Amino acid sequence: MMLRCALRRHPLFLPYLALAAVCLFWGTTYLAIRMSLETFPPLAVVAVRYTLAGVAMLGIARVRGMEVPRGADLVVACTTGLLTLGIGNGALVYAELLVPSGMASLILTFTPFWMVAIEALFPGGERLHGPALGGMVIGLAGAGLLFVSREGVSGSDLLSGFLLLQFCMSGWALGSILQRRRPGIAHPAIAGGIQMLATGLAAAPFALLLPHPAYHWSTRGVCAVFYLVVFGSVVGYSAYVYALDRLPVAIASLYTYVNVVVAMALGWLVYREPFGAREALAMLVIFAGVWVVKHYSAQKRTAPGAELLARASTAPFRPATGRERS
Repeated sequence: MMLRCALRRHPLFLPYLALAAVCLFWGTTYLAIRMSLETFPPLAVVAVRYTLAGVAMLGIARVRGMEVPRGADLVVACTTGLLTLGIGNGALVYAELLVPSGMASLILTFTPFWMVAIEALFPGGERLHGPALGGMVIGLAGAGLLFVSREGVSGSDLLSGFLLLQFCMSGWALGSILQRRRPGIAHPAIAGGIQMLATGLAAAPFALLLPHPAYHWSTRGVCAVFYLVVFGSVVGYSAYVYALDRLPVAIASLYTYVNVVVAMALGWLVYREPFGAREALAMLVIFAGVWVVKHYSAQKRTAPGAELLARASTAPFRPATGRERS
């Protein structure tokens, strides 16, 4: 009891609690996406999730008296939302039709590689150097182990899913970098709500008009979508903004690694997705490559993209909002 009281009095108790919530909720979203696909086609998942989440986020923000941006700031928020969430999360949802949810989460740890590569293409961006390239090579070696171990997944599906997830990460990275290079004045909750709502509304017409498989209504699928709305988007994102605002980047970014462990464990428990020695080794090798890239970026704090690269993560569905700008 005394220890519990002491922890609650710690000035960082709530930020660490928020970070724990991020690790849990965002780690479970991969499984929730797979469950939602039992009922809804991919575009419907994206449309319903982000329309409802965007309305909720903007409603909460307005009740708290936050102003909605106009003009160029509004355009930037919508554009970056379509890149980070529309392409990023949309491609992830489609990829989970091809590869297990846990494997998708592991492949998405390549996001920092896309961050450094795209940043290098921009004027004034940090150039690619030996350590960063070396980290990418290490990560690709880990990905190679996934192709060696493909129990329960056809080689063509794994390759298609892997390539689709590269598209997913490229959209998230480009949107994040554009957001950083075009600072806005909106509060993160407002910017995040706009990004979510823009993505949901953009996906809705395609979800309604394009041919799609028949809906197979199930309680589990419907509940999974609402879980994504409430815990994956509204609660998870709010907790992330709170934790990032109060904890060092090095600590806040630890959820990157925890999410993968949670996603792979849940995929194995619920769907018996393949997970053995080779997958575990692939995870460690990819983590090593990501650590090298992040560590190298941390040594380049004076470079224009250094802080952004330090915040790179595996969560393509995480909006890149104003609070992330230094």
